[in-house]
Amino acid sequence: MQRTDEQQELAATLRSLLDRRADSRAVRAAIADEHGYDADLWRTLCQQVGVAALAVPEAYDGVGASLAETAVALEEVGRSLAPSPLLATAVATAALLLEGSEAQRAQLLPAIAAGATATVVVEPPLVLDPAADVVLVPDGPGLVVTDVRPAARQALDPALQLGHLDVVAAPSQALTLVAAALTTAVQVGVAQRGLDMTVAYSRERVQFGRPIGSFQALKHRMADLLVLVEMSRSASWAATAAAAAYVSAEPADRPALREPLAARAHAAKAYCSQACAVVAGETVQLHGGIAITWEHDAHLVLKRAHALGQLFGSAREHRAAVAL
Repeated sequence: MQRTDEQQELAATLRSLLDRRADSRAVRAAIADEHGYDADLWRTLCQQVGVAALAVPEAYDGVGASLAETAVALEEVGRSLAPSPLLATAVATAALLLEGSEAQRAQLLPAIAAGATATVVVEPPLVLDPAADVVLVPDGPGLVVTDVRPAARQALDPALQLGHLDVVAAPSQALTLVAAALTTAVQVGVAQRGLDMTVAYSRERVQFGRPIGSFQALKHRMADLLVLVEMSRSASWAATAAAAAYVSAEPADRPALREPLAARAHAAKAYCSQACAVVAGETVQLHGGIAITWEHDAHLVLKRAHALGQLFGSAREHRAAVAL
């Protein structure tokens, strides 16, 4: 599976923008911001690139692409380590397309495409982005827009905004699978960031008169990390493609797409969660003592990896689902 030319161009545009606007200092400032993310960067991403509008149909003022393009954006956001409401908003967009009424889609999707943030209760009682403009609650086969604001909860990952909403909600399995698939895209980006940091450091750090990256034992370890990242990317692309196909399909066609979605989402979330954790751990190990300081970004990679590994199901839970 390969990216299209348009997807490659989207990734390159986002990477260039995030490299300029989401360096280490900017990421740390965004974490401490009252929004929990850089609101100016979010507006830029929405207005100049249209990240929130990618999966919104043209009929609702969106780009009319799919969740596959949203996954491309999520991978680049994950690589930057920047806190962002994109994952929460993307899952909420999928919820509206799958389970929202026509009136809800007509009212909310144009606002989301323009940059309004949204979240949906997928793991009761936890929600992503408790400060979102729109909060959706699953209600039987549909959705309810609630005025109740989630209470903020501290997460292991300082860039991951979590909230607690004390409601009775039963998200559909399909929506949970879509959310898990989209999360794998972020995990791939985080793993890529860890690998990139490690390779760069191994070229700069000199020991015994040589860059440590020239030592065969470290080359082997970094080669193993590359395999994990590339395998994760393949699994994630398959899962997000299945999620995009499911969400974009007509309701009558979705039952036939349910099994491929479940198989790919479970496999990808299980593999990407474990692989991202391994890459993050090796990132810390191969950076040596500098990696355990607050000033270095290795701890951001480690915390992001472990937090995402528990989001929308752990690796163990998804492996168990595959085995059934």
